Amino acid sequence: MKPVHLPVLLQEVIQFLAPQDGGLYVDGNLGLGGHSGAILEASSPGGKVIGFDWDEEAIGQARHNLEKYKGRIEFVRRNFAEINEVLDEMGVSGVDGMLLDLGLSSLQLDTSGRGFSFQGAEPLDMRMDIRGHETAAELLNRASQEDLADIFYYYGEERQARRIASRLVAARKQTPFVTTDQLVKVVEEAVPRRFRPKKIHVATKVFQALRIAVNRELENLETVLACAADIVKPGGRICIISFHSLEDRLVKRAFRDNQFLDVLTTKPVQAASRELQINPRARSARMRVASVRGKQ
Repeated sequence: MKPVHLPVLLQEVIQFLAPQDGGLYVDGNLGLGGHSGAILEASSPGGKVIGFDWDEEAIGQARHNLEKYKGRIEFVRRNFAEINEVLDEMGVSGVDGMLLDLGLSSLQLDTSGRGFSFQGAEPLDMRMDIRGHETAAELLNRASQEDLADIFYYYGEERQARRIASRLVAARKQTPFVTTDQLVKVVEEAVPRRFRPKKIHVATKVFQALRIAVNRELENLETVLACAADIVKPGGRICIISFHSLEDRLVKRAFRDNQFLDVLTTKPVQAASRELQINPRARSARMRVASVRGKQ
C-alpha cells in the first residue's frame, strides 16, 4: 500500500520560506517530497530545489511523486549534515532558502519494515541509511548497561532509563535482541504501571532514543546548524521543524547565538487545530525560522 503523505506545517513553511520564481532552495529532509512539491509550486515556473535524503526508498518515492517537476529538482542521497559539502561539489555558492523537517516520514513509520515503529514485529534496524552504521539491535546487544541508560536518558528523556537498561541487559543474556516486539515486551516488563506515561506508549522514548543514537541525529543537526548561515544567501530564510525538545533546544540556541541570523519566530510555530484533525502526528511539530543577514 502506498504510504499516506501529509507534510507537516505546509502552509506555514511556504509562508515563512517565501519561495520566489527563479530561486534555489534546499530541502534537507526530502521524505516523500511533499514540502519540495509545494516549494516548486510556489516558485513556478523557474524555482528549483535540491532535495537531500539518505533513505534510498524515500528518494525513489519522491522522484515518482515529483515527476512533473523534472528538470527543476535535483535528488541527492546524502545526509543533510553534508549539505555545505555537496553544494561546494555542485559549484553552488549559496541558496535562497533551506528547510529541514527532522521528523520521520510516513514511509519510514508505516512501511519501511526497519523497526522505526513499535506497532508490529519488525527487524530492529532503525538505520535511515542502510549502506552502513550499526543497527539498533547491534547497539542493544553490544552497549554496556551504563551506556544504554545514558542513551535512554539523554536522547529519550526517559526517567526510567536505568531500570529499563538493567532489564534489557538481563534479557539479552538469554536471547539477543532481533525484533521490535522483543524490545517492547522488555520495556513493558521493566516499567511499573504507576510510572508509565499517560499520553504515549511506554516504549516511545526508548525507540526515539535508539533511533537518534543509531543515526547520530543530534550530531548531524549540530553540524548543519554551524554552517547554516553560509549555506543560505543574505535575506534568505532557514526553516527547521523539530519533533522533540532536544532538537528544538539545539535550533533555538543556534539561531539565538549566531550573529548572522535574525530570529523571525519568538516562539515556535505549531500546527493549527484543523491540521491536527487531519494529521495527529503534527501535534509535536515545532518550527523555528531565521533570516540570514549580510556579513559585510
